[in-house]
Amino acid sequence: MKDLFSKCSEEGGYFSYFRMRGDRYFAMPVLESPPGRIMQFQGKKMVQWIINDYLGLTSIPEIKEAAIEAAKRWGVYSPMGARILSGNTEYHVKLEKMLSEHADKEDAALFNYGYMGVQGTTHALIGKDDVIVIDKLSHASMMDAAFATRQFIPFRHNDPESLERALKRARRLHEGGILIMIEGVYGMTGDIADLPPIVELKKKYGARIFMDDAHGHGTMGKGRGLGFHFGLQDEIDVYFGTFAKAYAAIGGFSAAPKDVCEYIRFNARSQVFAKSLPLVVVWTIIKTIEYLKAHPEQYDKLWENTNKLQNGLCEAGFSLGKTQSPVTPVMVPAEDFETGMKFLHKMRDEKHILISGVMYPVVPKGVFLARMIPTAAHTDEDIDITIKAFKEVRDELGLKWGERFEKTGHHHAI
Repeated sequence: MKDLFSKCSEEGGYFSYFRMRGDRYFAMPVLESPPGRIMQFQGKKMVQWIINDYLGLTSIPEIKEAAIEAAKRWGVYSPMGARILSGNTEYHVKLEKMLSEHADKEDAALFNYGYMGVQGTTHALIGKDDVIVIDKLSHASMMDAAFATRQFIPFRHNDPESLERALKRARRLHEGGILIMIEGVYGMTGDIADLPPIVELKKKYGARIFMDDAHGHGTMGKGRGLGFHFGLQDEIDVYFGTFAKAYAAIGGFSAAPKDVCEYIRFNARSQVFAKSLPLVVVWTIIKTIEYLKAHPEQYDKLWENTNKLQNGLCEAGFSLGKTQSPVTPVMVPAEDFETGMKFLHKMRDEKHILISGVMYPVVPKGVFLARMIPTAAHTDEDIDITIKAFKEVRDELGLKWGERFEKTGHHHAI
């Protein structure tokens, strides 16, 4: 008979290589300063490219002051209780109205966390006869929501033909509704949903679209998301956005027709049975939205920095895959795990550039992906020294570029 806890001291599970070694350099590194373009790691100040502060809001004094004001007024505990009972306030209602207007939808329903918002929205909408058709590269929160329903059909990433086959199967096997689940901007690779053909197939098969635009909300379509980028926001039936990326906060929302949002409020178990989103967060996000309305240049600066970084890396011979967003995945041809580790160590310890490393099985064998997030706060100097560091470390390690690492064409939309 095996003890339940035996697995905890053995290889296996997620990131077991790091867990078994008690690693805190690659996994769960301790950052020793508040978020910003320059952060301290292991006693050294570094230019960081690992936090999702797309619009550079962590360095805006007005946003910090709004959070301090809210904490002084309400503490971290207000309101007390679930929103459906004692946790609703005029500010929750006001924020939902602002978000619905921003997303050009009738209504919006708040959630405490993006992850739980995806779970709650999906589980509220999917009944016993309904089915989810989901892009295979969707975020873990979406895949977990689909797995939990046990009623889902995956399709190949951004492949309309594969999507149509899945929709045909869904119509053949299920009597209820169909929910197509996609991301707006795919957070690891930076490519975007091929929305026009997805919309056409939605109409053809009488389906609905749920789009998790965590990395597109605040970055694409002048900050209003991927639907606005394509001029197809009306065709996104449930638009999901988070505050944990561009808004430098926490929480999320589903924007949809009024009756749909009201149904979600009363049936999303992840929110019905959870304490309400604290007012310190709600008030700060209200002030964040007001600030961004008055300062649209934050979006322009984000894309100015994105294009400088990405074009500079491409000119230096690096491949960025198919990114069409600020998400910047730099493909480094590290043929083995240890070489990938050396690359990351050199960038951090010698060049003082803080980047994240992604390896197999997240990406193919023989690829080390340095995932970077440019922000509106980064400077030209930050970008220049980072590109220089990438070239130097590549040459110091003698990394050679094979055919599959050739520069890939990509485009950006502001």
